[in-house]
Amino acid sequence: MRLPPGFRFHPTDEELVVQYLKRKVLCCPLPAAVIPVFDLCKSDPWDLPGDKEQERYFFSTREAKYANGNRSSRGTASGYWKATGIDKQIGSCRGGGGVVGMKKTLVFYHGKAPRGARTDWIMHEYRLANAPINHKDDWVLCRIFLKKRAGAKKNEGEETNKTTTNPIFYNFMERERADLNLAPASSSSSGSSGITVVSAFNRTVDEHEEESSSCCNSSVKRKPY
Repeated sequence: MRLPPGFRFHPTDEELVVQYLKRKVLCCPLPAAVIPVFDLCKSDPWDLPGDKEQERYFFSTREAKYANGNRSSRGTASGYWKATGIDKQIGSCRGGGGVVGMKKTLVFYHGKAPRGARTDWIMHEYRLANAPINHKDDWVLCRIFLKKRAGAKKNEGEETNKTTTNPIFYNFMERERADLNLAPASSSSSGSSGITVVSAFNRTVDEHEEESSSCCNSSVKRKPY
């Protein structure tokens, strides 16, 4: 990218096809030297030149996978690019409209086909709708970027909330006076650990109150004259 400071390269689909790809095919001067020529099949998407966090643009030529076929060879050292969906037509807003190019969306798979693992690397491949007959190379313009998952942080927050437990408060002061001398609940009753702890604590408090009261009563007895 050779742009002055403050400028950003964010072209539309039509600008990529008409102003860059078509000029490249016809060997005409480009508006700016911002798109390099690179063989995308020789490198994995994370090893391509440029900033991985930004969209990257490349001119490349398509190589036939088979000698008598129209399928392109899209394999790399660690995986392959697989087309998804249908090609999108790119129309022109000038000169009465019309289709000027086609856009194909591809996803990078890590491993060998057809059992590769899908990744978040996306490629938009642009080609001319009506390429000149006498051009030598089958030029395409590719936009490559890493798809960012919008719900990643949200899911992390949800998992954190699931693992967080709310504190449980026991009110040890609420007890019926008639049940103070009852025996502890048997195993047949629906006794949870919280209820058991409350009962044991209540009995301990009661015994301490009784001992304190007996000590106080013995200390206030009047001695005989």
